[in-house]
Amino acid sequence: MRRHRRRQQHPPQPGPSRALKGETLNRIPFRRLVLPGALALASLLLHQVLPADGTPRLLAGAAFWFLLAWAGVRAAALLLARHPKLLSDLVGTALYVAATLVVMQVVFELPATGLIATSSVVIAVLGFALRNIFGDIFSGIALGMESPYAIGDWIEATEGCAGRVTGISWRSTRLVTRDGVTLVVPNSLIAGHRIAVYGSGEGGRYRTSLPVALDAAVPADRARRILLAAAMEAGRDQRGFAPDVLLADLANGVATYAVRFHVPDFGAENPWRDQVAGAVQRALLRAGLAPAAPGREVRLQRAAAERASEPHRALVESLDLLRPFTAPERAALAAAMAPRDLRAGEVVVRQGDEGQSLYVLAEGVLEVRIERPDGVEAVVDRLYPGSVFGEMSLLTGQPRMATVAAATGAVVLELAKGELDPLLQARPVLAEGLTAIMAERQARNLAGPRISDQPSHAAPTRDDILARVKAFFGIR
Repeated sequence: MRRHRRRQQHPPQPGPSRALKGETLNRIPFRRLVLPGALALASLLLHQVLPADGTPRLLAGAAFWFLLAWAGVRAAALLLARHPKLLSDLVGTALYVAATLVVMQVVFELPATGLIATSSVVIAVLGFALRNIFGDIFSGIALGMESPYAIGDWIEATEGCAGRVTGISWRSTRLVTRDGVTLVVPNSLIAGHRIAVYGSGEGGRYRTSLPVALDAAVPADRARRILLAAAMEAGRDQRGFAPDVLLADLANGVATYAVRFHVPDFGAENPWRDQVAGAVQRALLRAGLAPAAPGREVRLQRAAAERASEPHRALVESLDLLRPFTAPERAALAAAMAPRDLRAGEVVVRQGDEGQSLYVLAEGVLEVRIERPDGVEAVVDRLYPGSVFGEMSLLTGQPRMATVAAATGAVVLELAKGELDPLLQARPVLAEGLTAIMAERQARNLAGPRISDQPSHAAPTRDDILARVKAFFGIR
């Protein structure tokens, strides 16, 4: 009883060599060869014991060769398991054809001359009648051996024929387009054209571009800055979006820019192109520009641009922060704002510094950085054209709450305290309107992204902000 209990507590474990051997045998299913091999052996023994001049003997001999071909087909499938299925199918067809010829000549003892002549005629007739089918089959064999694409890949088989591969057969390749339409494309048509393989989208990236035509009078640096900021804003939540802008062509008074970006899947290209195109359109409207076209339209747009003496006036007048002011007052503030060009990496404001001005981002992208307790600055947000920052320093005189630097080349518009002071002194009621807007913006900013180890602060109340504004501007 004691020995039995000890045996239960410590069951015998298979050794490493036995486990490895069993795993190897399970990985190679040679058992699939047992049935056809056994049947072939049985038919061979039956062929030997049956009478020589009887029909059963002939049938047993024919069965032996076809069963042998069956075993060869299964062996080929095992050996070529990592190769395209078309290759193993081709080997299997060849083995069955060879078995048929051997049975006709060896078992039934048909004359070879007649067999060859008959086969030649049949092959010639079938080859002429089924030449397109044979072309598709041999093209499928070639594609299967080379394997330029696989099921799940997005490909462009011929011009204007693109989709995700859902099936590959001897004769054709089945595609499903981005609109959900199933296309059955003959393999001979695919093999005779250039094949563009975009990948399956799993862990990869596909880069596409959006052409944007602008008036050639717009400086290239400014156009790149505006378009790059728009693309970065469109893909702000997409990892690996990595947009860039190239001047692709310059002819007939039109500068064509290529806004390039990465999408995770060829099938998702159209939605992302739509998003980038919408962001580009909004950015051009903010900048007072419009897409150009050759000829007369370009000249009209150039004349309109020449009449616009203040290119950023529309952007400034549309700011939510300036809503309490009248239209003439907003126009005066827009004219008073001084533009400032920034290089990539240049700091606009630094955390903790004194400041008496606000900024409006007109072009480009800025990074918002906050210093952590360990003294390291971390990027917590990005600003895109139309963003306003530094308003608390302008209206209350408090130190800067974050560092803002240029992520790309950028243009900011600066409004100093001296430009705003006369308006507030003339109409003190403006302070209450500005206070309401600032309180809302402060609550929204504090609820936004921040560093996990950065202490949180309660949003200042409307009365606190109003008191600071009145004290800073000397309003009673």
